[in-house]
Amino acid sequence: MLYGRATETAAIGDLLSSAASGAGGALVLRGEAGVGKSALLDLAAATAGRPDPPGRGMRVLRASGVEPEADLAFAALHQLLQPVTGLLDALPGPQRDAVAGALGLAAPTSDRFLVSAGVLSLLTEAAVPGGLACLVDDVQWLDRASADTLLFAARRLRAEGIALLLAVRGDTPLKGLPELRVGGLDAGSAGDLLASRAAVAPAVRAHLAALSGGNPLILRETTARLTPDQLSGRAPLPDPLPGGEQLFGDQVSSLSEPARLVLLVASLDADLATVLRAAATLTGATPGTRTAPAAPAAAVQAAPSGGPAGVAVLGDGVTGWVAEALREAETAGLVSVEGATVRFRHPLVRSAVHGVAGSVRLRQAHAALATLVEGDRRAWHLAAASLAPDEAVAAALAASAVRARARGGYGDAATALARAAELTPEPALRAERLKDAATAAWLAGRPGLAQTHLAEARDLAGRLTGPPRDAAGPASPADAPAPPGESGHESDREPVTGGRLLAELAQLRGRFELISGDAAEALRILSRGDTLEMLADACEAASYVGDVPAIVELGRRALAHPRGFLRDAIAGIGAVLGGDPGGAELLRAALDRAGELTEAAEFLWASAAASYLGEADLSAELTGRAGGVARMSGMVGQLPVVLEFVSAAERFQGRLAESAAIAEEGLALAREAGYTNSVGAHLANLAVVAALRGEEEACRRHADEALAIAIPHRAGLRVGVAMYALAMLDLGLGRFAAAHDRFTAITTAGPGAGHPTVVWRSTPDRVEAAVAAGELDAAREAVSWLERWSANAATAESRALLARCRALVGGDDELFEEALRLHGEPFEGARTALLYGERLRRTQRPGQARPHLRAAMEAFQRLGAEPWARRAHGELRAAGESAARPDAGVLAALTPQELRIARLVAGGASSKEVAAQLFLSPRTVEYHLYKIYPKLGITSRTELARLL
Repeated sequence: MLYGRATETAAIGDLLSSAASGAGGALVLRGEAGVGKSALLDLAAATAGRPDPPGRGMRVLRASGVEPEADLAFAALHQLLQPVTGLLDALPGPQRDAVAGALGLAAPTSDRFLVSAGVLSLLTEAAVPGGLACLVDDVQWLDRASADTLLFAARRLRAEGIALLLAVRGDTPLKGLPELRVGGLDAGSAGDLLASRAAVAPAVRAHLAALSGGNPLILRETTARLTPDQLSGRAPLPDPLPGGEQLFGDQVSSLSEPARLVLLVASLDADLATVLRAAATLTGATPGTRTAPAAPAAAVQAAPSGGPAGVAVLGDGVTGWVAEALREAETAGLVSVEGATVRFRHPLVRSAVHGVAGSVRLRQAHAALATLVEGDRRAWHLAAASLAPDEAVAAALAASAVRARARGGYGDAATALARAAELTPEPALRAERLKDAATAAWLAGRPGLAQTHLAEARDLAGRLTGPPRDAAGPASPADAPAPPGESGHESDREPVTGGRLLAELAQLRGRFELISGDAAEALRILSRGDTLEMLADACEAASYVGDVPAIVELGRRALAHPRGFLRDAIAGIGAVLGGDPGGAELLRAALDRAGELTEAAEFLWASAAASYLGEADLSAELTGRAGGVARMSGMVGQLPVVLEFVSAAERFQGRLAESAAIAEEGLALAREAGYTNSVGAHLANLAVVAALRGEEEACRRHADEALAIAIPHRAGLRVGVAMYALAMLDLGLGRFAAAHDRFTAITTAGPGAGHPTVVWRSTPDRVEAAVAAGELDAAREAVSWLERWSANAATAESRALLARCRALVGGDDELFEEALRLHGEPFEGARTALLYGERLRRTQRPGQARPHLRAAMEAFQRLGAEPWARRAHGELRAAGESAARPDAGVLAALTPQELRIARLVAGGASSKEVAAQLFLSPRTVEYHLYKIYPKLGITSRTELARLL
C-alpha cells in the first residue's frame, strides 16, 4: 500500500488515462534512493493492467537500468522490448532492420535515428488495441544507447496511445520531458507507514519522520531494526538514522563470508548459473564457522552456461555450500531468485555489497566472471579487473565498441573506447583509440565529451611527433573509420603513424568546429589539407563562412586531383566565383554524373553545383533527393544538416508549411545531437517562413536566435539567411525602403556575415524592393548582376526570374508574359502575376490586371503567404473587383505535419513508406489520415490524390 502519494498517483492516473484514450505522453519521476519511485511504477503497472476502469487493460512493458549492464549497448532496450519483438514485421523495412540489428536479431545498422524511429514505431504497434504503459526504472543506469533511444521516443509521443514513465535518481539529465519530483512523505503519511509496520509511539513516529526526511525505505528498514524500547520511546533513537547504503551495509556485514561472496558476484552478473560458478572459483577455505572448497579453474571453464542445471558439474560439495550461501542471502531479504535470475531487493543493496567487499575483492570477482562469459560482458569484466595497461584487455574493449557502433550505440562505443585507451600501453595506439572515442561521442550527440577525447588524443599525438599542428586526413565525424575494423578485430587497422594520426585529428577538429563551433576556425584548420576529401571539407567550411577568395583558391587546388564528380564540383564552384568561364563547364560535367550518385552528401554537392549555375529549381530537386537518401540509409550524423537544405528547398518551391515542419524536425534533431550551427540554420529557415507568412514576432524571434549563434560562430551563410528573413518581412509588409536597405546590406556583407548564394537568391527580391522604393539605378545594377550570374542557367525557373526582373526595370509586358509562361514554382509565379497585375492597373488597364491579381491572391492564399495575399487583394479591389478574399482553402486546416503526410500519400506512398520517411510509425500515419480526411471533406486516398 502507498501512503501520502495523492499528487503522484493522480499524475500517473492522468497519464495512463490519456494513453488508454489514444493520446499519451511521458513523465519523469525524479527522487532520491528509497523514496518510492519503484513503488509508483508498480502502482502504474497494476493500474494499467486492470480491465477496469473502462478503457484500461493496457499492455505493460517494463525494464530497469542495472549497473553491471550500463556499458552494454541496447541491454535495457532488449529487456524492455523482448515481449513484443513479434511485432517487428509491422514496421517499415528500414526501421524494422535497424531495431532488429540493435537487439541482435539481424545484421546491425549504424543509424541511431532509424533505431530510435523504429523503437517508437514498435511501441506504437504494441499499444494496439488498448494502449501501452512503458515503465523504466533506474534510468540513471541505462546504457547510453537505450537511454538515447527511449528519450527520442518520449519527446515525440503525441497520439500513439503510449504512457512512458521514467524513474531516475540524481541529476541525470532528461531534457525536454515533464518531471515530477518525488520527495519524502509528510509527517502524517510517514506516521501511517510506521504504524502499519509496528507499534510505534506517536512521538517516536514524528521523530523518525523528521530524522529520515520521510524516506519510506529508511523508515521501513529502521523500524525493523529498532528495539521495542526504542519504538515505544523508552530508549533513544540512533541519531543520525542509518541511510540506505549504511543500513544495508550492516545487513551485508552480518552475513557469512560465502554469502557475501555470492552477493558480490550477483551484483556483477544476474545469471544464476554464472553467479554460482563464479562464487565457487573465488572461495577457498574460509576462516570462521563455515568452510567451502575451491573449484578448480578448469572445471569452472568447462561448465556449460545457461540455466541452473549447469551448476551440477561443479560437484555436490561446491553446489551445496554455494546454494546454502545463496539461501542465507535470500533469508536475509537482500536478494531473491526468480527463475534463472538473481534479483536484488533494492539497488542500494548492490552498493552496500560493493562497499563491504572492497576494491580488491571486487576486482577478483570481475576476473572470475571474465572466465565464464563472452563478448561484451567479458571485455567489461576484464577491464574492471585490470589495474595496469593491458593490450589484450584494451583490444577486447575496442572490439566491443565496434559491435556497439555497428548497432547505432555510439555513446556506449565512446565509453568502451575511452576505457580501452586508458588500458592501452602503446602511446600511438592509445591516441588512435581516443580519436575513435571522440568520433563515437560526437555521433552520440555528446559534443563536450567528444572535444575532451579529441584534446587528449591531440596532446598525446603531439608528444609522439612534436608540437601539435593542424594537418589533413581522411576522417570525418559523419563518415569516420569504424573504431576499430568492422570485423570486431583491430587486425584490419592501418599501422598507426604520428603523421597520419595528426592529420585525422586535424580533420576531426575541423569538422567539430564546423558543426558546432567557429566556422572560420574550421576553415583555417581544414584548408591545410591536400586530399580531395579534405579540400571538400574546407570548401564546405568556406561556404559556411562566405569566404569567396578561399572558395576560389580551394577550387584551384582541387584541379590537381583526377577528374570526377567531387573534384569537378569543387573546382567548378571556385572557378565560377573567380570569374573563370570554364567553371560552368566543370559544373555541368559534375551534374552529368548526378545519375551515379548514392550518398546524401553527394546530392548536396550536386545541389550546390546547380545553385552556382543559377538553377534554383534543379538545386531544390537535388536537395530533396539528398533528404530522401539521408532518411532511408545509414547516414549517421548527417540528417540534421541535410534537413537544413531540405527545409530551404521546400521554401524555394513555395511549400511553406512543409518547410516549417522540416525545419522544426531538424531543429529538434540538431539540439539532441548538439549540432549548434545546425540549430542556427534551422532557426534562420523558420525566420524566413515566418516572414513569408507575415508573422512578424515569430520572424524576429527566430532571426535573433539564429544570429545569436551565427554571428559569434562566423557562419556567414546563416547570418545571410537570417538577414534575408528580416528583409523579406519588410518587403511583404510593404516597407519597401527598409527592405531595400536590408537587401543592399546583404550584398556588401563580408566573410562571416554574408554569402554569395544568399546574394544571388535574394537579387529578384532586391530588384522588387528597389523599384518599389524608387531606387531605379540600384534596381538596374541588380538586374545586370543577375544577368551575369545566370548566364549559364538553363532551367525554366531561372529564366523566369530573370525575365521578371528585366520587366520590372524595363516595363516590358512581353517579359512579364514570358516569365509567367516559364514559372514552375507557385510562390514565385504568384509574385510575378502580382507584379504584372500591379503594372497593368497602374497603366490604366484594370480589366487586364484583374485575372493576374486574382490568380496571385488565390495562390498566396493557398500557400499561407498572408501579407502577399492581402497585398494582392488590395490591388484587386483597386482594379475594380470588390469580391472578398476567398477562404484559404481546405489545406489551410491541416497542420504542417498533416500536410506533409497528405502530400506523400497523395503521391502514392503507403503508410509504411510515409512512416519510414518521416520517422513515424505506420499507425501514427494512419491516425493522422483519420484526422486529415474529415478536414478535407474526403474519405479515401484516391480522393486525396485527386484533391492535391
